[in-house]
Amino acid sequence: MKEDVAKYVAHCLTCQQVKIEHQRASGMLQPLDIPVWKWDDISMDFVTGLPKTFKKNDAIWVVVDRLTKSAHFLAIQQGFSVSRLADIFTQNIIRLHGTPSSIVSDRDPRFTSHFWKGLQKAYGTKLRFSTAFHPQTDGQSERTIQTLEDMLRACALEWSGNWDEAPICWNEVGEKVIEGPELVRITNEKVAIAREKLKEAQTRQKSYADQHRRVLEFKVGEHVFLKVSPCRGVRRFGIKGKLSPRFIGPFEILERVGEVSYRLALPPQLSHVHSVFHVSLLRGYNYHPLHVVSYPLHTIQEDLSYEEEPEAIIDRQERVMRRKSIPFVKVLWKNHTEREATWETEEMIRSQYPTLFEN
Repeated sequence: MKEDVAKYVAHCLTCQQVKIEHQRASGMLQPLDIPVWKWDDISMDFVTGLPKTFKKNDAIWVVVDRLTKSAHFLAIQQGFSVSRLADIFTQNIIRLHGTPSSIVSDRDPRFTSHFWKGLQKAYGTKLRFSTAFHPQTDGQSERTIQTLEDMLRACALEWSGNWDEAPICWNEVGEKVIEGPELVRITNEKVAIAREKLKEAQTRQKSYADQHRRVLEFKVGEHVFLKVSPCRGVRRFGIKGKLSPRFIGPFEILERVGEVSYRLALPPQLSHVHSVFHVSLLRGYNYHPLHVVSYPLHTIQEDLSYEEEPEAIIDRQERVMRRKSIPFVKVLWKNHTEREATWETEEMIRSQYPTLFEN
């Protein structure tokens, strides 16, 4: 009887699409390759939202060498065009360090534009973009930005004036001149040491991360479910409501991309979604001839989320605080049971969904 029940539950379509897996995350850590030479592999990002200076600058372009961790901080205007940014990149990076082999960055519209991609293709530079699933790919520049912001805050408190004129770097007193073969020898030794230390740190980081992950593999031709995240428009204290993991599909696996990613055969309704997914977003599908799969795929956003809509208000109450009482309503969301209804402030629900109070 136990075996029959387990088999029945495993092939239940509702259970496969709704239940959450209480297991370790799938897919082992895949670190980036260690750079071979300084300024051969770089990462970059923007610091925006800064106050405007006398030169009209309101952003910083941070470019970091992944081997030596040295960086360039370029004061720019947030409204600069991609062609203007390309000129700045050529003058400040390529002129000093040569053309990089690869660039790690997030999916900023300026980095994903056709002009930037065409320019880097002409240079022979490979673009490596982070994803919404794995933003840690761009962690090097993000960590450098944290240090930069701390130094800028300290300078803004200590000195008056514009942030693009703040003395955030201090050089050693005096000059040390090394030329000829001695410079080449010392440089090669330092680069070898840096690569060895990076390898040790990367191996240690991978061992720590893999302790909380598990190996999960699928074969070409198998069918899998794809995880999506329902996102409610209601915000609590500036933070969106909780996410309830769901699965849509099943979809056929067309090919394996790399070690932990797969390309799926998506329907036309999901043509705006990239077809390659990390293995942690997939769940194996147990086929049953009575399964009838239906789902409003047109509501899925590009980041695999969709906005949940409230269905009805099933209860009301007032909660007394120190000096005032706040009205709350119990909201039943679509595709949820009454047990999963949530209490929200009436003011918040009324501002987000005014039509809900018409009936």
